[in-house]
Amino acid sequence: MSKFLADVEGHLLLAVTREEGRTAAQRFTAPLPWLTDTQRTEVERRFEAEYLALARDSWQHTAVRAGRLRDEYEAKYRELRRRLLAGWLLGCAGLFGVLALCAVPQLRP
Repeated sequence: MSKFLADVEGHLLLAVTREEGRTAAQRFTAPLPWLTDTQRTEVERRFEAEYLALARDSWQHTAVRAGRLRDEYEAKYRELRRRLLAGWLLGCAGLFGVLALCAVPQLRP
C-alpha cells in the first residue's frame, strides 16, 4: 500500500476512534446529573483522551504482534521451501541413478 493511502487510512482511523471516544464519554457522563457543565466537559475530555490512549496502545500491540507473526511465518516458509528443494533434488538424483542403471548394458558372465 502506498504511504499516502496508509496515511489517509491512519487519519480516518484516528478520526473514527476520537468520535467513538466522544460518544463513549457522553454515555459515561449521561447518568451523572450532578456534574456542572464545566465538570462534564472536563470528564468527557479526559475520558476521550484515555480512550484514545488505550486504542493507540492496542494498535501498537497489534502491530508488534503482526510483525512477530510475519517473522515466524517467513521462517517456516523458508524452512518448507528448503525441504521441498532438498526433496526434489533427492528425487531427481534417485531418478537419474535409476536411469543410469537402466542405460548401462547388462554384464553377462
